[in-house]
Amino acid sequence: MSEENDLLREIRDLLLLLAEPAIAKRDESQRVALRELVGRSKAKAKAVTAMDGSRNRQAICKESGIDQGDLSRLMKILRERKLIIDGDTPKLGITIPPTFFE
Repeated sequence: MSEENDLLREIRDLLLLLAEPAIAKRDESQRVALRELVGRSKAKAKAVTAMDGSRNRQAICKESGIDQGDLSRLMKILRERKLIIDGDTPKLGITIPPTFFE
């Protein structure tokens, strides 16, 4: 079972790699807004990258080094621009490659 899951993950990763140009075109305006919002802040970039639906706000703060107040303000703006799916474990509403903020 584990071997099958690993194979499926590998196939998914390859498909995402192939689809990235089409995804980038589709999400272009949202990606521009996200880059503008994050700016050059490493902590904000790490926080946004950590918003994958598996971490709560406290874990995102700890992992990214962002202040709790800064995270709340960031999430408020992301929510207003419909860039995140908010909940106990926030999730970015668009897909971005791992090197998006580099």
